[in-house]
Amino acid sequence: MKKATGTAREIALEALRRVEDGGAYANLIVPSLLDRSSLEPADRRFVTELVYGTTRRRRACDALIDRFVSAPPDIETRRVLRLGAYQIVFGGVAPHAAVSTTVSLAPRRTRGFVNAVLRRVATTPMVWPDQPTRLSYPNWIVTTFEHEFGTEAVDCLERMNEPAPVTRRPDGYVQDLASQWVVEAVGARQGERILDTCAGPGGKSTALAATGARVVGADANATRAGLVARNAVSCGVDVEVVVADARRPPMADGSFDRVLVDAPCSGLGALRRRPDARWRVSQSDVDDLVRLQAAILESSARLVKPGGLLAYSVCTITARESIGHRIPDGFEVVGRDGHDVPTLRDEWDDYGHGFRLAPHRTDTDGMVLVRYRRTS
Repeated sequence: MKKATGTAREIALEALRRVEDGGAYANLIVPSLLDRSSLEPADRRFVTELVYGTTRRRRACDALIDRFVSAPPDIETRRVLRLGAYQIVFGGVAPHAAVSTTVSLAPRRTRGFVNAVLRRVATTPMVWPDQPTRLSYPNWIVTTFEHEFGTEAVDCLERMNEPAPVTRRPDGYVQDLASQWVVEAVGARQGERILDTCAGPGGKSTALAATGARVVGADANATRAGLVARNAVSCGVDVEVVVADARRPPMADGSFDRVLVDAPCSGLGALRRRPDARWRVSQSDVDDLVRLQAAILESSARLVKPGGLLAYSVCTITARESIGHRIPDGFEVVGRDGHDVPTLRDEWDDYGHGFRLAPHRTDTDGMVLVRYRRTS
């Protein structure tokens, strides 16, 4: 593979180009470019900050820039302006350094323009037109958080504009605490047969297997199923990996002691970890996801043996994608504690008939968990 060359800012600009023009995911393209670079650790961290930060703050950066633009700049010039504006206003870089190093990245024909705009950005206080622009989210996401969290919405959204902490399990696997706490809440025991219906890339499946349970990790996507297998090897655990659509699982009814449905969702609780997600997901996507989740939940419920546990989790914060789903026939809701399940941590807030982690209070991804017991 060809070596990536250039300064930290040049590599950051290339990553932004691939995210914005090529549809790449920031959390995938940044490590790929860094693996091919010869940058020192401090510069590698700077690349990540620039790409994640500029991507998160795209709307805010555009507002900072557009005060001083009479005609829309071409996309490459705007990308450079965003990178410079981020450093000046949000990145803590000295304005003179941010301006001079960013101007050199601009197309030659627009360097004077970029220099003039960034100098104005550095010296002119900003009056934000509204909260969604200041916070740099689509309007509908801000409205959704206001509905869910009320007066705490801004605190939650601001927390997700900050870098996520890195947490490692004892086996070295990097996994957010919210996901670790979901696995903990499943309560898998040695020898039990457990199904993880939407397993890729394998974080929860490998953690469940570490308890000594016999885990089947299923995913509809063959590539993601392959990641489950590779992560099982690296974590030193056994996971039976299956490529299977969770809406039509090829398993016998009542064949699992516990089933975890970590369902596809809007990811609104993990926006700080996925900086470009806020610009990819739409309200109509949520409608489609709700229908998909309902189908998966219904199909997965039949796989639980009588007396067994069905755990449903999503890394979002909305009722529609979690407690809005009907309780499966033949199941009852399991509360904060109960027979054969762990008592939930205090960090889980009561949320309808389920529980939710609020990012601004727990410093984790936002997550909703509902546990059901099969009674018949």
